[in-house]
Amino acid sequence: MKSAYMKYISSLLMFGTNGIVASYILLNSYEIVFWRTLIGGLFLLLVFIWTKQKFQFFINKIHFLYLLISGVAMGASWMFLYEAFTQIGVSIATLAYYCGPVIVMILSPLIFKEKLTSAKIVGFLAVIIGLICVNGQVSSEGGTYWGFICGILSAIMYAVMVIFNKKAKTITGLENSMWQLFTSFLTVSIFIGIKQGFSVGISQGSLLPILLLGVVNTGIGCYLYFSSIGSLSVQTVSILGALEPLSALIFSAAILGEKLSPIQMIGAVLIIGGAAIGELYRKNKNEQIENKETIVL
Repeated sequence: MKSAYMKYISSLLMFGTNGIVASYILLNSYEIVFWRTLIGGLFLLLVFIWTKQKFQFFINKIHFLYLLISGVAMGASWMFLYEAFTQIGVSIATLAYYCGPVIVMILSPLIFKEKLTSAKIVGFLAVIIGLICVNGQVSSEGGTYWGFICGILSAIMYAVMVIFNKKAKTITGLENSMWQLFTSFLTVSIFIGIKQGFSVGISQGSLLPILLLGVVNTGIGCYLYFSSIGSLSVQTVSILGALEPLSALIFSAAILGEKLSPIQMIGAVLIIGGAAIGELYRKNKNEQIENKETIVL
């Protein structure tokens, strides 16, 4: 379990730099995702072959279908997210994207039979208010509603990705990550083919950040992410996921010079804090139960 926590935290910190790295790539959002998924998928395939692992996807076809759906959702989520990066900036786009774990938390009672507590409802309302604060400032500062909508759509697709990935229980670790990326790559490729034909180049000066985004942030990051979330509860994934937007806010402020207004800072606190409430409440309840059991024993 400790290893899963460390993998998950490391992946979140890597993902927190995605917007920073992407800002140095002179391509549109879906072209960035195209190269990211292609390079990341090939990297994981090489590691898979090098470590002489065996495919397990054919053991349970339903789980493989779940994984394919998760991969499609991940590709769509990333395209929406990178479009939001260009429209409203890394900070605000990341905050909108972080609503994904909250959506998962709210749906967990229906899908994973996890109890929906009053604390989770309060947390969800806090996130909604936070989004209103952030969106109001985006529009007043000349940001685009389309950019904010892309951020929300990326969050919805993120929720679909996590839910179906957790359902693919028999396909784990490196193979899980590899199929995720290749399915995402095919999704983005079909979209690009329809939109502009299969013509995707790399602009001058973008090769190094593309390789960094593909190999490190995607290949290694996705392996750490998907090899860990299966061992963690939905609520744990939600609260620890706060590290991604927090690190993104810090990195974007330090490197890109992005700043949040006072209202946006309040919105950020509400979004991140609202997602944390449910998990903190759950942990406190578990500790109380454990203490009672100890006293009885």
